[in-house]
Amino acid sequence: MPLEEYQKKRNFRTTSEPAGRIRRSGRDQAFVVQKHDASHLHYDFRLAINGVLVSWAVPKGPTLDASVKRFATMTEDHPLEYADFEGIIPEGEYGAGTVMVWDHGTYETEENMPAEEQLARGEVKIILRGKKLRGGFVLVHMGRRATKPREKSRWLLIKRKDKYARRSWNPEDDAVSRSVLTGRTLDEIESGRPSRRRAA
Repeated sequence: MPLEEYQKKRNFRTTSEPAGRIRRSGRDQAFVVQKHDASHLHYDFRLAINGVLVSWAVPKGPTLDASVKRFATMTEDHPLEYADFEGIIPEGEYGAGTVMVWDHGTYETEENMPAEEQLARGEVKIILRGKKLRGGFVLVHMGRRATKPREKSRWLLIKRKDKYARRSWNPEDDAVSRSVLTGRTLDEIESGRPSRRRAA
């Protein structure tokens, strides 16, 4: 079951994260990036594929700088409902910390090949239409012949050279630091401060 690992890691009587289920429609080509201040600050990059959010943890976050390659670790699939999750995962739970919906939108695949086929070959070419991330990106598996589970999870997230590429673009800059869902910073989410604006 695609969501079995996700569900085993969480106690849904304690965490407000959605238990979720596989959904075959509704968000077929959605993407979300969640900024996650857990034991280490990182960004979770997620693509809706086959009814779940296929997920990668990106320690330094995605970038519009086409000269930069971002290391990404594939993690467990998440339910599609997770795309709207913003809040605090309590202490003692897996991934404890504050979660922000940093960016969201839709994507399309390139090469006239479905995302699940690209994922299987270890190279996913997509065009993002988000609030912050736009244009072409590619996820490349670093160890196609790897035999160890940890090696199989190693990917690179790369911005392609197009009109949306920006040199020295930083996801930590103040101009792009707030939630696209509520307009809050991580600190404001952690303190329970209400939304600054209506959800996008």
